[in-house]
Amino acid sequence: MGSVSSVEPPSKRRKLKPSSSSSSSSMADDSIGSKGVNKVEFVRLIADALHSLGYQNTAQYLHNESGIPLSSSLFHEFNQHILDGNWDQSLNSLTKISILDESVIKSLSFAILEHKFLQLLDSQNPQDALTTLRREITPLSINCDRVRELSTFVLCNSTQSMVKPKPRSELLHDLHNLFPPNVMIPQGRLLHLVEQALDSQRDSCSFHNSLVGKTSLLNDHNCEKHQIPSQTSQILYGHQDEIWFLQFSHNGKFLASTSRDKSAIVWEVNLDGKLSLRHRLLGHKKPVSCVSWSPNDDQILTCGVEDVIRRWDVISGECVIVYQKNDLGMVSCCWSPEGDRVFSGSTDKSIVMWDLDGNELESWPGQKTVRISDLQVTGDGKFLVSICRETMIVIFDRSSLGCERLIKENHNIVSFTLSEDNKLLLVSLVNQEIHLWSIYGEIRLVAKYRGHKVSRFVVQACFGGLDQAFVASGSEDSRVYIWHRETGELLRTLAGHSGAINCTSWNPVNPHMLASASDDRTIRIWGLNHVD
Repeated sequence: MGSVSSVEPPSKRRKLKPSSSSSSSSMADDSIGSKGVNKVEFVRLIADALHSLGYQNTAQYLHNESGIPLSSSLFHEFNQHILDGNWDQSLNSLTKISILDESVIKSLSFAILEHKFLQLLDSQNPQDALTTLRREITPLSINCDRVRELSTFVLCNSTQSMVKPKPRSELLHDLHNLFPPNVMIPQGRLLHLVEQALDSQRDSCSFHNSLVGKTSLLNDHNCEKHQIPSQTSQILYGHQDEIWFLQFSHNGKFLASTSRDKSAIVWEVNLDGKLSLRHRLLGHKKPVSCVSWSPNDDQILTCGVEDVIRRWDVISGECVIVYQKNDLGMVSCCWSPEGDRVFSGSTDKSIVMWDLDGNELESWPGQKTVRISDLQVTGDGKFLVSICRETMIVIFDRSSLGCERLIKENHNIVSFTLSEDNKLLLVSLVNQEIHLWSIYGEIRLVAKYRGHKVSRFVVQACFGGLDQAFVASGSEDSRVYIWHRETGELLRTLAGHSGAINCTSWNPVNPHMLASASDDRTIRIWGLNHVD
């Protein structure tokens, strides 16, 4: 029914119509390769790829030589009926394809008849449209909600608010997607399989840590160890005592460090990759235990050991405000994802939420934190994560009182780190293990990392590298340890410090830059090249 003055040419993708010939039947049983790849499917994928690349003659030659049917008159007939608007004939063509089950035929018929219905309305034939709805669409007994919605279109008097039928070439594309893959090859299927193979090779490569360069199809992917930062590129001096914590900003342009010397320092990452001292932040009366960057990296929080929390402007280096509560000392701090709230853990084992002006907005009393503790908020701002006991981490919903999930360890917890996607938690323990927990959905232990030395000090591990594929940790033996996150394989140990390494931080923008803080009062920046 109906026609159009200008239509796009039929799809060039080739579809297989089963052949009853004995040669095709025997060929379908053939397999190639050690994995038993179906030969007919393989040839069809090659032909489909050739057509998508525009090599029509080559695809036809493959068809002629292989004898494998790559197209059929029946599918060409179906395509042409759709493009010509011959809805009844197209429905009749579907019934001739014997390998389609009833559910697929119904889905295809519904899409065709819906388009017919909308076209009739668009051409001001509401009675014929209503007849199509009642006698053809409704008896299919599928998509009932959509059927009710279509019925309201008949009552709509305004043509401006009417849903217009899409171009028939788009309808044909949608219909192709409804056919099962054994009937119609999904568009770009061979390319998709090749991309999957490349992804699998990269994922299985322990040292893959670079976006530079493309993976070749001509040889298996294999990165060398030099992709992991393992050489000291710079040593930073500035603190007068042990350095306890450090963290790169989200944009990778700054590094903040805290020390037992009661100060924090903001270092700037210059264009040449070298770091320089930007600000020395003074004002704490006790050693500074941690730092937290605001979401837009324009401010930081610093927390003293059982002291106050100070908020600093990164550009000016000035203290903006001090957060304190009665005689309680603070042990941890972090930002809300929006940057408009500050959270603190206190010595009374409670967590407090503040506004930017220093007003207390909400408090969660009880055993929510311990005296030496980490505190983080998930990216959606919904969950708070804290060490509530020496061997237990609590993940509790701020909006639902009493809704808590627990991670229970058998040994005392030293520290934890939340992944960028908020799905993983890295937990350091005193038994010289680091545990990786999945907290997305059901809580489960997914990996363990061993080899480093932790028994007396607080040592902070971190995620890092491309796609956070690695785990790095300091150690009491003055070395940095780097593992592959998925496999748990120990990849590198980095020597250079002369004291225990308390914290590591991987630049989130540059996967080839890693920082470590040590009791030897220095920060080492690790990269891919030696310092001249």
